[in-house]
Amino acid sequence: MFIPKVNMETDSYLSIEKPSEGLFKDKGSRFLSFAYPVESEKEINSILESKRKNYHDARHHCYSWRLGADMDQFRTNDDGEPANSAGKPILGQIQSFQLTNVLIIVVRYFGGTLLGVGGLMQAYKQASMDAIKNAIIIKKFIYVNYDLRFKYEDMNLVMKVLKEMNLEQWDQIFEIDCKLKLKVRKSEEKQFLESFHLSKTIKPNVL
Repeated sequence: MFIPKVNMETDSYLSIEKPSEGLFKDKGSRFLSFAYPVESEKEINSILESKRKNYHDARHHCYSWRLGADMDQFRTNDDGEPANSAGKPILGQIQSFQLTNVLIIVVRYFGGTLLGVGGLMQAYKQASMDAIKNAIIIKKFIYVNYDLRFKYEDMNLVMKVLKEMNLEQWDQIFEIDCKLKLKVRKSEEKQFLESFHLSKTIKPNVL
């Protein structure tokens, strides 16, 4: 599996492109794993609720998630398994692959034989790893959205900067007083603002 290189001190981070699945079996127990790209706790809660309904006959629905480019938001849940035997190993795999904005759920169907804490930790680790290995890992960037207001006579300068920096724009209104919305990579924000610092009529405002 190809893992993009990422410098976590810049404006990039690693996540997964789309949902993926994995599986681990041990002594009759089945561990079904599901990895999702996510952006908020609200989205996470919705996915968890749906998974619990779809696999209502399973004994455990354990999970871990991490959010944010700085990776400071995370949570684990053992859902009835011995403390730290499920959620923590799942989080360990998220950390091992340097992922964020990701949720991994592991659904366990009990096979009748106890695995012990060590066996459970290994099972949840392997199931999570399988889901990640089946995922497409991508590099994503942190963007800042701007509302740009300017006079019509500033049009050439504004368009020149947008073209040179290859900035995505939308909601354009070109009249005497013009405005548009755009997004700028965090690492290029200083360059973007400095392009207009001599102008008194071009006003970039963070959305």
